[in-house]
Amino acid sequence: MRARRGRPQRQRGIAAVEFALLLPILLLLFIALIDVARALQANMIIINLGREGANLASRGKLQLSENAQAIIGQLAASAPPLDMTKLGMIYITRIMGSTSNGVTKSVVLEQYRWDDSVNNRGFRVSGYGPGSKIWSCGNWASGTAGTCLVPSGNSAPSVALMSGQLLDGEVIYVVEVFYKFNMLFQTFSFGSFSTPTLGPDFYSMTVF
Repeated sequence: MRARRGRPQRQRGIAAVEFALLLPILLLLFIALIDVARALQANMIIINLGREGANLASRGKLQLSENAQAIIGQLAASAPPLDMTKLGMIYITRIMGSTSNGVTKSVVLEQYRWDDSVNNRGFRVSGYGPGSKIWSCGNWASGTAGTCLVPSGNSAPSVALMSGQLLDGEVIYVVEVFYKFNMLFQTFSFGSFSTPTLGPDFYSMTVF
């Protein structure tokens, strides 16, 4: 009788050892699934932020110079669970079609970025400060870090976005949303082995 009882006990011991060996792998798979779900959620949020921002910018009754920061603030406030203050950036750019000598190009009229997320020198306190992919301003106004001093007239910068597709004088609004996604997986370490810093930079652009 004792011999018969010993075999099930040994099997239970083997099963416990196998489970202990598989547990870290199962935990990593579980965390990876959570990260995928969080990433999908974050991506959908920034896409919606871009769409809403472009809609507000194009339909606003105030001039963009007076309304840009209010629009960006509203977008950031509606972003939770994303931490836009530390890990996000928003740009609003106004572009117009301009025809000269029969050639139409897209020129930048105004560009604004979220001034609550940068210091007086125009740098992000958190260290994450992506530049606009449409046109990167090289002269942000002092004291108002969110306003770009865009050259006007013949010096207005041209961009590739919708170049040749806009009518002369036709205006579009472009909203760009950036977000640095941090994965849960990167916070885990096992003895001398630690997982590398992972996480994509999400980007969404909406033209209205």
